[in-house]
Amino acid sequence: MPISLLFYAALLAATPVTAEVASGGIHPGGVFPSGGSALPDTAVLSGQVDQLFQRWHRPDSPGAAVLVMSGGEVVHARGYGMANLEHGIPMRPSTVLDIASVSKQFGAMAVALLEAEGKVRLDDPVRTYLPELPSWGDEVTLRQLVHHTSGLRDWPGTLMAGGWDFQDIISYEQILRMAERQEELNFPPGSEYAYSNTGYNLLAEVVVRVTGESFRAFSQERIFRPLGMHRTHVQDDPSEIIRDRADSYAPRPEGGYRRITNNLTALASSSMHTTVEDLARWIANFQDPEVGGFQVMERVHERGILTGGDTIAYAFGQIVELHRGVRRVTHTGSWAGYRSALHRFPDHDFAVVILANTADMTPAVLAEEITELYLGELLEPFPVAAVDSPVTGAPSAGDVTGEADPVWAPSLAELEEYEAVYRSRELDSAYELRMEEGALVAHHFRSGRRIFHPIEPDHFQAVGLGEVRFVRDGEGRITAFTANSVRVRNLRFDRIP
Repeated sequence: MPISLLFYAALLAATPVTAEVASGGIHPGGVFPSGGSALPDTAVLSGQVDQLFQRWHRPDSPGAAVLVMSGGEVVHARGYGMANLEHGIPMRPSTVLDIASVSKQFGAMAVALLEAEGKVRLDDPVRTYLPELPSWGDEVTLRQLVHHTSGLRDWPGTLMAGGWDFQDIISYEQILRMAERQEELNFPPGSEYAYSNTGYNLLAEVVVRVTGESFRAFSQERIFRPLGMHRTHVQDDPSEIIRDRADSYAPRPEGGYRRITNNLTALASSSMHTTVEDLARWIANFQDPEVGGFQVMERVHERGILTGGDTIAYAFGQIVELHRGVRRVTHTGSWAGYRSALHRFPDHDFAVVILANTADMTPAVLAEEITELYLGELLEPFPVAAVDSPVTGAPSAGDVTGEADPVWAPSLAELEEYEAVYRSRELDSAYELRMEEGALVAHHFRSGRRIFHPIEPDHFQAVGLGEVRFVRDGEGRITAFTANSVRVRNLRFDRIP
């Protein structure tokens, strides 16, 4: 791999929190315009990057590991803040972190490798490989799972609607069982784009069925080991002890931080642990592919096409887009207190990786600022109304809050009509709706109280359920309600007589 040996020498000599990186090594003409002018001093640029993370670079704050590559060389690699607050362990470039949804590009690579070997076909129905899925699996293809156009419900929003907490143990096997019980799709396969972690978990199981290996073993043998990513693995056991792993944290309203547990094993969609050092090897493989070759590298950059003919930005676990006039390949991740971003600019052989262990950091924004420092002269100005909306593994705020300004002011008698117990056969989960202090409140034995905020007759919003719409029969009697969000639609809860 064309990663600077000076980088590793600098790491060995580094102090715990501020690993100094050797300067030099920016590929001439790759990042900065040619014309005879001297390239910016990498030490100066590194100092400017340091300033972006000063807020977290303290012994009482979690932080991030940050890496910048240019021309095949690592030009900046440092840790900021702490990997573990209880034991005072600083963050380093060698610290292991959960990269959340950035994992998807590795899950997609596994499928692309099998396709190149003729072991799977992207346009095969998923039931070709997973016959236990419902009949909708005859319509959903592997390609649609890759591009998030399958219509499969996203499991974070679905489990939240079922009363789960994200710090519960959420296993790969539970997610597969949930998919097997899904009664209908969000939309006809291929007709829309809607991000679905569940689709990538099914892709992991396809890899398992086709190869006869665990997804972790396949990833290790076919991707991580050949690239020398020796600190990388797929977490399939949340109780496993992982050396040098950073804990995850979130800020407390009153100040300080709290630790957030991570009990997730969502293979291929998330749950991959690695370091920024190892990701440097992964990034280098796109320019000089040791794994997959140029045919697979071309495949994983192919964007999805909807049945209506529109091309979407999502490719194989990566977003491929024109960003401020230059091509960018990117993905972000969010789970527990972990936050991640990997941005590549292939035409300029430039990349930024940020792996954070605190929920009050937004790596996508910081990666944008770092890119501005290094590539600013090549980038067009920001659009006037630009809005950053990174792709992550967790539901968006709009999916989970259920807050809205009330339009309809129902009487107590009107609200009392909705009182009953409602059960989802799909999730084997129930809510009891009853009146409390003039409001309609849903009670769940796991998640507690959720207020139903009225919007209009038979239409409410609630935290964790999104839009709630009640269903009536031909005689006007309430028979059910459905929970609806961007990633979970028409999840039915039937009224129990």
